[in-house]
Amino acid sequence: MFKPIIYVFAFVFTVLLSLPNLVNAQSDSDFLLEQGTPPPRANDPTCEPSEDKPKPIILVPGTFERSAQNWAELSPVLASKGNCVYALNYGLTHAGASTGPIEDSAQELKEFVDNVLNLTGAERVDIIGHSQGGMMPRYYIKNLRGAENVDNLIAFVPSNHGTDGILGFTRLNSDVSDITSCTACQQQLVGSEFLENLNQGDETPGNVSYTVITTKTDQVVTPYSSAFLDGPATQVSNITIQDYYPLNLADHQTIVYEPLSYKFMFDALDHEGPADPERAVRSSY
Repeated sequence: MFKPIIYVFAFVFTVLLSLPNLVNAQSDSDFLLEQGTPPPRANDPTCEPSEDKPKPIILVPGTFERSAQNWAELSPVLASKGNCVYALNYGLTHAGASTGPIEDSAQELKEFVDNVLNLTGAERVDIIGHSQGGMMPRYYIKNLRGAENVDNLIAFVPSNHGTDGILGFTRLNSDVSDITSCTACQQQLVGSEFLENLNQGDETPGNVSYTVITTKTDQVVTPYSSAFLDGPATQVSNITIQDYYPLNLADHQTIVYEPLSYKFMFDALDHEGPADPERAVRSSY
């Protein structure tokens, strides 16, 4: 009659011992809940990097964008390839999502990357960003020691050298009052103090591979070539989609939904160094 009681005590004791681990596991992933609704198949706290896919992928949206919408197409594509995908929201102000000072947003990215590395046990991450989300990580890499944690920065139509007119942002948000009170919008104008400082000296610091994917039909970051980065070919790849697919009409918003642009992204993810566009267009993806 005492054996059942002993079994019960043993079970309860085992559960009590495991509680700290359960609590820690929950607290380690709480930061994901703070991001709100993620894009499909992103922010899964149980995802474990594999030997084949050892680096978590961080998705960073653009100005006025939330990750759930910005990465609705790409996130499940990446996850279907076996990647652990994590999506950040940042820079929320009264002007909208991703509108706060870019320096503060980069600090949010730093904390998010640190949390992902802690959660997954990975050594480094790959970052994929759109528009401001492709440029802002450069501040993290350059000024917040992000180069230690990042292998690839893959940027779709990034505002690396700014846009020549704030009216381009009306294509992202029809509320002009929001645009004029958007700190990040002001910082993304050609000649802004922020961009002058960011691009001073080495534009591609650290042991990081930089892949820029842009389009001639970009009507937000203008001219489209302002997205390009200056750096050695072994570290930087500046790609215009029409140079390889002349009839492609992807614009600033739709390029992150364009499967042909994914070829360059996957080439960067699957090989050492930045994307090789000639190799990418021959791929089966």
